[in-house]
Amino acid sequence: MSTNLRSDLRHAARIGRAEYRRSLRRYTRDVRRLLGLAIAVLFFGGYTLVSLPSVLFLGRSARSLASIPYVGPAATAVPVGLLALAAFRTVERLGAPDEPDLLLTAVHPRAVVIGLIGAEIARLATWFGLPLVALSIAFALGLGALTVPLAAALVIAPVACWAAVWGYALGLAVLWLLRRLPSVRRLARAGGVLALVVLVVGSQFAARYAVEADLPVRSLLSALTVGPLVDYAALAFLGTPLERPASIGAVAVPVAALALTPVGLAAATRGAEVLWFADDVPRSDDSGATSSGGFDAPRPFAWRKSGRIAWGLLVRGVRDPTSFGHLIVYPFFVAPLGTTILSSSRDALGPLLAGAAAGFGVYLSGATFGLNPLGDDRRQLPLLLLTATSERTLVRGRLFAGLAVGGPIAALAPLATIPLGTTPLAAVALSAAGVGLCVAAGFLAPGLGAAYPIYEPREFWGGEAVVPSTLVTLVYVFFSVGGSSLGLLAVWYVVTSHLAVGADVAVALAVYVVLTAGVSYGAYRYAVRRYRRYSLE
Repeated sequence: MSTNLRSDLRHAARIGRAEYRRSLRRYTRDVRRLLGLAIAVLFFGGYTLVSLPSVLFLGRSARSLASIPYVGPAATAVPVGLLALAAFRTVERLGAPDEPDLLLTAVHPRAVVIGLIGAEIARLATWFGLPLVALSIAFALGLGALTVPLAAALVIAPVACWAAVWGYALGLAVLWLLRRLPSVRRLARAGGVLALVVLVVGSQFAARYAVEADLPVRSLLSALTVGPLVDYAALAFLGTPLERPASIGAVAVPVAALALTPVGLAAATRGAEVLWFADDVPRSDDSGATSSGGFDAPRPFAWRKSGRIAWGLLVRGVRDPTSFGHLIVYPFFVAPLGTTILSSSRDALGPLLAGAAAGFGVYLSGATFGLNPLGDDRRQLPLLLLTATSERTLVRGRLFAGLAVGGPIAALAPLATIPLGTTPLAAVALSAAGVGLCVAAGFLAPGLGAAYPIYEPREFWGGEAVVPSTLVTLVYVFFSVGGSSLGLLAVWYVVTSHLAVGADVAVALAVYVVLTAGVSYGAYRYAVRRYRRYSLE
């Protein structure tokens, strides 16, 4: 090993430790982040605990490797998934180190690349290592072979190293392409989230269709299975009842992975040098031209100052679609439930679509501009804190901007489902209820976002965007989806005479309205107070 390589590895170890410790400090620096971390740990920990008995039973019932369901496709998908994850993480946030001007003048880019890759592997191991170790130990206990976890770690290590370096090189190539082609970068920002939404929702329908149509899923997956990868994965079960004879392919996979890892590291280093030290490509919109008046608010936004603020937020959102990246949480939670409901709707397809559309409008009314008000205004906070504009006007501007997005959907989409079987009375009632709930969601979201602001921008598709906290987004999804579903269902049952309006129903509806209005108005007042008491240190 050359002296330069030893020096780079020593510097890389320090960079990796520093990046990993910085991540830990970011997770644990205040009470609110600790609360979000606790919720994430409870989620993953609870899912792991629920899965342990099934994995233990699978280990006890396994008689051969072929008896484990989908082991071949899984062995093939793991390397591909690791490669895609490494590339996506590079494009999303790991394309460049923090403080590059200082770091790149002190050490070779190869040391920085190795350090960033090592820190990311450590972060992923922290999040997913313990659950995977627990599941592997449960399977080993059921199988009666406690050597399986250690053998599996040794088997996956060469493939993980190969995927990490080549995924990083691939991600850097994508970032270079996005920098050289600004139009592609803008298209990727606008279409990336939309493509992911289509993938999530489409996968739900595809899975249900495959089950209902009795498609030969197993044979289709078998056609995508790579034999040498399956033989290599089987090495983790040597000395167990699942052992199978070793093949040439099983030996060729780790040899190829170990041989290609230095090549990938060289490619990643070269890509990093080209990306980090290249001059920025001049953009056509940097020529010094003044604004063409896109912020001039039309009617009815121009009638009040809060409306003009709302118009500015809308224009800024159109110009930077990555600021809406947090909206992707919604289809992940709603798509599985939505496909199940739609598949069993039968004659109630129209009312279900009307309610779903109204609920989606309610979600957008608060989620688009309300979940991180202080963080979104981070660049303008010195001006906002000194301006004569009242705090109520600033918060109401975000309310009106959200209503401009979600209100028309909640108001018009239920009416469009009348040809699908929704009665005119039910459509009008759902539309009116949806608009009222949109106002409540618009009041609720700024309060939640002001309680936990996020100021740090994240790299995404070659650009930077400040998105709300995942914890705040999940809490808002729970309240907006759950609360709007209860209200819309109650309205539909009442107008269709499926629910007689007696004293008990009237009291329940009154309590629902009072709670919804009270909580939303309280959140609005809290957001105004946070703006009023905010100070710059």
